[in-house]
Amino acid sequence: MPEIDYRLAFEHAPVGMVVSSNRTIVACNVRVCEIFGATPSALVGHSFSILYPSVAEFERIGKRMEPFLNASGHYADNRMMRRLGGLHGAIAGETFWCHVTGHAMNRAAPHEAGIWTFEDLGSRRAVKAELTPREREVAAQVMRGLTSKEIGKALGISHRTVELHRARLMRKYAAATTAELVQKLIAG
Repeated sequence: MPEIDYRLAFEHAPVGMVVSSNRTIVACNVRVCEIFGATPSALVGHSFSILYPSVAEFERIGKRMEPFLNASGHYADNRMMRRLGGLHGAIAGETFWCHVTGHAMNRAAPHEAGIWTFEDLGSRRAVKAELTPREREVAAQVMRGLTSKEIGKALGISHRTVELHRARLMRKYAAATTAELVQKLIAG
């Protein structure tokens, strides 16, 4: 049996992969560079915050994922991310839906070291509606199939507030049903 070159497997994996330390990118593969339209040097050594629509969202999501990483060592969600540059056909500053999965190497200090994967859900389509940070958070939870009460609990807001954001999302995307909203959110 031939010896496996794990570095080569990492570099050419069909999903974007990142190794992190304290929410800073330590290593990334070719696919993550394609997804975010960046060179490795534009990513390695930089905080994940450069890939978020805002620093506030970066901080909020970091706090939200910590209990999950503490409990199981794993976290996954769909969220809005931001492309960095114009490489690989990406449009700098464009926001898109991304499926993010992570594994903490140390549950007690989950951000200390991690392995993350990124999958572009937008198929290179830009997000058509301008969304507030809270609308993006609610949209991500709607895409997970959660009810308004479950979303409210996850985000620490009332279910009525969630319903208001959901109604705004449906209006912005001209969706008549939640299923249609999810379809339009994925399509951009």
